[in-house]
Order: sequence, then structure tokens, then C-alpha cells
Amino acid sequence: MTHQQALERYIQATNTHDFNQVKAILHPQAIYWFSDKTCTTTEEIEAYFKHAWNVIKEEVYSASDVNWITVDEKTATCLYTYHYEGYLNGKFVTGSGRATNIFTFVDDEWKLIHEHLSGAQ
Repeated sequence: MTHQQALERYIQATNTHDFNQVKAILHPQAIYWFSDKTCTTTEEIEAYFKHAWNVIKEEVYSASDVNWITVDEKTATCLYTYHYEGYLNGKFVTGSGRATNIFTFVDDEWKLIHEHLSGAQ
């Protein structure tokens, strides 16, 4: 799997709303910086994802304008615009913001070790 495929797989896993699918792509020491919280353990990341999926029902997450700013044999970093849509209190909502993902190549596969999301619009 390439680093680009790892990002695609991560987005697909996110859209399953099954954290076990997301966890399979995460590095055990992954750190997430969300606009309102920092998560430094898998358990914290899982709680954040589950809360978000509960707040925005049927959420669909996507990425556009993906720009791989560094890639070598061990790390790959991309910037993109994230988009979400779903139902908040029964009403259809959409939004977007900026994302940075850093993948690291360990045990012959790409794992997400850091995500920084900011500025949902």
C-alpha cells in the first residue's frame, strides 16, 4: 500500500463509523490535535470519534486539494481540505476545514501517527 492509499483507506475507515476500522490504520502512539481538544491515547481518540459520530449522524468525511508536502521511505505528510456532511439534530449540515496528516512506515505498512484538524467552517 502506498501513502496515498493509506490516506484513502483512512477516510474510508472513518466513514464506516466503526472505530476498529480506524484503529487498524493508527500508529499506537498517534496524537490528534482537534480544534477543541488534544488526544494522546487511542482511547481518547476513540472517544472523540464516537462522540463526533453521535453528534453528526450519518456523517460522510472527505478530503480535497490533497498536497503531499514531504514523502520519503519512512514518513509522508499531507495537507488537505476536509469536508463533512451529515445530520445535526435532524437537520442536514455541511462544513470544512484544514487538515494535516502524518503517516509513518512501520512493519511494512503506513500508519497514521498525527492528525491536526482546524477551523471547521
